[in-house]
Amino acid sequence: MEDSIEESENSPIGWMRQPIVSVLGHVDHGKTSILDHIRSLGKERQASVMDREAGGITQHIGATEVPAKILNDVCQEMLQGKSFNSPGLLFIDTPGHQSFSTLRDRGGNLADIAILVVDIFEGLQPQTIESLQILKKTKTPFVFAANKIDRIHGWNTKSGRSFMKSWHSQRKDVQAIFEEKYWKLVSQVAEHGFNLERYDDIRDFTQSIALVPCSAKEGEGIQDLLAITVGLAERFLSTQLTDTLGPAEASVLELRDERGLGKIVHAVLHRGELHVGDSITLATPNGPTTTHIKGLFRPKGMSEMRDAGDRWEACESAIAACGIKISAPELEQVLAGTTIRQSRNKQELDHARSQAKLEAKISVELAEEGVIIKADTLGGLEALAFELAKIDTPIRMAGVGPINKKDFLNAEASKDPIHQVVIGFSVEPNSEMSSKIEQGQTHAHFINGEIIYGIIEEYEAWIEMTKKSIDEANRENLVYPGKLLYMENHTFRNRNPAIVGIRILSGRAHIGQRIMKTDGTPIGQIKSMRNGDSQETKEAMQGDEVAMAISGPTVGRQIDEGDVFYVDVPSSHAKRLRGIDLSVVEQEILDEITALHRKSDHFWGR
Repeated sequence: MEDSIEESENSPIGWMRQPIVSVLGHVDHGKTSILDHIRSLGKERQASVMDREAGGITQHIGATEVPAKILNDVCQEMLQGKSFNSPGLLFIDTPGHQSFSTLRDRGGNLADIAILVVDIFEGLQPQTIESLQILKKTKTPFVFAANKIDRIHGWNTKSGRSFMKSWHSQRKDVQAIFEEKYWKLVSQVAEHGFNLERYDDIRDFTQSIALVPCSAKEGEGIQDLLAITVGLAERFLSTQLTDTLGPAEASVLELRDERGLGKIVHAVLHRGELHVGDSITLATPNGPTTTHIKGLFRPKGMSEMRDAGDRWEACESAIAACGIKISAPELEQVLAGTTIRQSRNKQELDHARSQAKLEAKISVELAEEGVIIKADTLGGLEALAFELAKIDTPIRMAGVGPINKKDFLNAEASKDPIHQVVIGFSVEPNSEMSSKIEQGQTHAHFINGEIIYGIIEEYEAWIEMTKKSIDEANRENLVYPGKLLYMENHTFRNRNPAIVGIRILSGRAHIGQRIMKTDGTPIGQIKSMRNGDSQETKEAMQGDEVAMAISGPTVGRQIDEGDVFYVDVPSSHAKRLRGIDLSVVEQEILDEITALHRKSDHFWGR
């Protein structure tokens, strides 16, 4: 923990900004639910963002400001007459999927302090562990929020109550259940090199990670969580919270179209001060672009930026740290997840452009042959690539932005049918391609969605279906083994072609195939077959009796009633049949045919 709260030295001293708090954790452990409760505090109550997330899962990093007045009001019981120095808290809600490591990594780097949410019933999960590693790597101090205490059998809940008051109202047997789960969590966290303690038992916060038990559903323990988070930030992070001078920097959350404004950027301003008219440099797929701010907006009250709707107000300037909306020319190609940099002179401009150039590089490994992927953000693109790599799917091209004609042409050019697909994550086709897709005018398959796991599942199902279709087509063209009996008293025509009664003893026979005697002597080719209803059929299976027209032989000379024939399987087909799941009987016939041919050709069927 000491490394996590180490203060930077020799930083320029500016105003104290509000701490940026990253909320991390495993999917469904309650990150967004905790923020939904925080957003509902005070007079500016907002509807649940969780209800509007795709699949109830946070897919992009969003930001919410909580002003100091609300913090002080909510935490009165904990503060005991004191008040916070911080102007508030800026929360960042990050995705909890394993595939969103890039997004979480960016969120972790952006944050001053983090809240790591864990379901007290489930303990550490893969994403919790990965979040721990990110926080350790970025030396970000953090607090554990042990969520869902209300689900403990017999727990007495009261909305908004502090954990300490709640704890003293619980029965001894209920406290014992909590203690059991608490110590299990302490043990799990210790395996990763951290000393976890309940916050009210800690004497030295530089030696232990604070755990705050809470219920996002009931609001119990939320004031404890807020108080501990702000208190730690103010006590240990004062230097970095006043590192606000110099060129302004903001992290791009997403790019949106807005009526009357055109393309606008949602961002978190984490350093400095931005004004209308300022020169800013941003990263695009084509390199850095420099433009100027036409309009600045901030969400009203405690709106979550992605969900603020019309709850925005125009402003002439904004200071760190806050969520902002920027209107400016030339924003069409801006990459979400990159940094906006203010430049007030040539030196700052040169630095901003060089950094933007580095940020624009997509860190997705490409192959000569593979699928085409698109997403609306760099983080989303890298997350999709991460999941595809787990199922050994190569990527030929990757990009950020709407799906276009070029994407489909590239997919159609793939040699492997299972790579003839365009996969989109939270991104739509442009108008031209949207129309063609609806009308079925594309040769490449298209998969798109807002839940990355759903996309992967759909892709895997499509691969399975495509492979099955390819296999069926290959099977259709393969000559399968068959054993045939020329039945007694079933000669209908002697020659040109000979038409005789045939029973399929085992395997199968198909028109166009050649047949031979059991000694390997070629007989001729099957021209047609009719079943017992005199209906023409292309294929006869084991047990079927058909009238077979055979070109080549003459009855009484090359063939006679009672003869047994084989379907003459070509050598190359025999080799392919070895890799197919044949029936036991078909395998026996193939072995007989193979042995027959290898008397004269040792390498037949190899």
